[in-house]
Amino acid sequence: MGRLFRIDALFIYAVLYLLFLYAPVLLLPLFSFNDSIYIAFPLKGFTLAWYREMAGNGPLLQALENSLKLALSVSVICTVLGLLAAKGLTRPYLPGKRLITGLLLLPLLVPVLILGIGLLVIARQIFEIPLSLLTVGAGHVLLCLPFSTLVLVSRLEGFDRSLEEASLDLGESAWRTFWRITVPLALPGIVASLLLSFTISFDEFVLAFFLAGNEATLPMFIFSQLRFPNKLPGVLALGSLILLFSFVAVALSEWLRRRDVPAK
Repeated sequence: MGRLFRIDALFIYAVLYLLFLYAPVLLLPLFSFNDSIYIAFPLKGFTLAWYREMAGNGPLLQALENSLKLALSVSVICTVLGLLAAKGLTRPYLPGKRLITGLLLLPLLVPVLILGIGLLVIARQIFEIPLSLLTVGAGHVLLCLPFSTLVLVSRLEGFDRSLEEASLDLGESAWRTFWRITVPLALPGIVASLLLSFTISFDEFVLAFFLAGNEATLPMFIFSQLRFPNKLPGVLALGSLILLFSFVAVALSEWLRRRDVPAK
């Protein structure tokens, strides 16, 4: 009886915990189908008008294109750099390994607001670089690279080094061994890194706010629309699609990261 009570209490706690996490977010898709410009209960009816309005909004589509180009570029760059960093960090012998690891992961501890102000000062006051998607991309690479490195390190830590040694003993070069042995075995981690970096860059707002200049990304466009109540349902429709995409991408990346990782 006591064991059953403990299980029920844990189940209730889990349900309340999940409700606390996701109930506010799930209101987005609910109100995106509401036939009213006001975000309030009771709901007036079901409509797809806000999704049709979203599809015909030119500035919104341009901001979406900017964010997609940015996220794709950042995910590829971070995964390549993260793979090389993970390859080095998982070597059996690396002088100063702990220090290097700490320095690589340090951006995770810096508040994004501070990071954005620092990058803005460096770009405009020191190097006089005009703000654009390129400066946003540089900031996103700095933000996403530690996440990419962590994902790939966890993948390469369970790597069987004897496979690389066998390839080298059979006469393959170091590059062909890396390309034909290391990359295929690390592929789940690579895909997970691509998806995770893409999601972080696509959703990021603070760095884009400081570094984008006149080229708005999608989060910036959504923020600008919040001042107009009649535009809010369209923003909710877009937010619902982004929420769905982010959930699928993060779930897929985590599944790929965990797949085939040997149990310790």
